[in-house]
Amino acid sequence: MAGKAQYEELIRQFSAFGAVKREMGRMLPSDCPGGAVAVLTLLGRHGDMRMSKLAELLAVDMSVTSRHVAHVAERGWIDRSPDPADKRSRILRLTPAGQEQLDEIAERTTQLLAHRLSDWTDDEVGQLSRLMARLRASFDDCRAPAARPPALSGDEQSTRTPAITIQ
Repeated sequence: MAGKAQYEELIRQFSAFGAVKREMGRMLPSDCPGGAVAVLTLLGRHGDMRMSKLAELLAVDMSVTSRHVAHVAERGWIDRSPDPADKRSRILRLTPAGQEQLDEIAERTTQLLAHRLSDWTDDEVGQLSRLMARLRASFDDCRAPAARPPALSGDEQSTRTPAITIQ
């Protein structure tokens, strides 16, 4: 298991990673904020789905999901049709315009990453991708209520680095 100093450095790197996310967000079309991109991406990856499934995949409240869905639907990027199995539910489907928007975002993102990581080897990019996927999976595995982080002792609580530390 990694030591305390390694976890503290990891916290600092997470905080610094915000700059990367902000730059990636700046290259998005002005009418397509991050929440809209997430909706389009998930529909592109998983296909048609109910809003409840989308909320689960986004890991956000249904009201937040509804706002994101309304935004993309107003722009014609998705269709909402009645669910044949339950007329009260809606099935969300990516439209051709939504697929075009998703393709444009993917192209912009790919170009940005290719430019910023031009001095990285293919192996380094692959390693980063694998490690990020593993990190995400570790957190996905911990969503179960029984999987709570262990409580810190009194000494650890007083000396731990807060998660919002920015270096």
